[in-house]
Amino acid sequence: MGVRAPADKRFHRSHIKPSRRRSIWQQGRRLGRTVVILALVGYALHRATDFVLNASMLAIDKIEVEGLSRFSEGEFNALVNLLHGQNILTIDLSVWRNRLTASPWVKDVEFRRLLPSTIQIAVSEKMPVGFGRVGERLYLIDEDGVVIDEHGPQYGDFDLPIVDNLFVHLDHGQPVIDSARKKMHSRFIGALERRPELLRRVSQIDVADPDDVVVLLDGDGVHLHLGNLRFAERIHQYLEMVDVIREHVPEIDYVDLRYGNRVYVGPSESNSLSPTVP
Repeated sequence: MGVRAPADKRFHRSHIKPSRRRSIWQQGRRLGRTVVILALVGYALHRATDFVLNASMLAIDKIEVEGLSRFSEGEFNALVNLLHGQNILTIDLSVWRNRLTASPWVKDVEFRRLLPSTIQIAVSEKMPVGFGRVGERLYLIDEDGVVIDEHGPQYGDFDLPIVDNLFVHLDHGQPVIDSARKKMHSRFIGALERRPELLRRVSQIDVADPDDVVVLLDGDGVHLHLGNLRFAERIHQYLEMVDVIREHVPEIDYVDLRYGNRVYVGPSESNSLSPTVP
């Protein structure tokens, strides 16, 4: 008959607890390794950043420009000269864009970074469409009626219409634009830009009445009242009927084209209206 011997409790491993001191030491070693690794990574990043920020190869040494026509190249170079030597990665190009668009000739500017050290600048210049007149002074204006510059000999090659009554007055030598007239002028130019053959014939524009644009054509002293819409259509209508009108009224002061097929002709030196049905 077998006899079961009592187990010796000294050999029960489940009752043997690991040393708490050893566990804390292992955690401390792991934490220390993590801290060392993070410190090394941080130092490497710091050195890399410092290298990038101070690398001579990333200093801007070339500026390529396209789109300049009327904007003085010398004036433009003076504005962007301080870009040279700046770090191509950290330079705030929005500041330089604002600086360039402050020029009256510049409509928009686009910058491109070309690593390692080249900046490309694409300039969009404003398109002059006329000369706004205040008294005896003329101001070059863009399609929005905004002043680009005062007229001078440098703009003698421009063959553009004169725009009357766009400006209310001069304030400290600067023309003040009437907003309603400016809006009407912009609409007129926008409509005629789709018919450049007609726009080229316009020699004078009067926007004194924002609801009635009045124009003169080259070689023709007749004031054309066009109203506030269908500008190109009404100019074309006048050109097709002008010979017939002159058969009835040889000396014409104005032609009012605002009423569809019913055209009113004002003879010179007369306030009477002569209705003409073409």
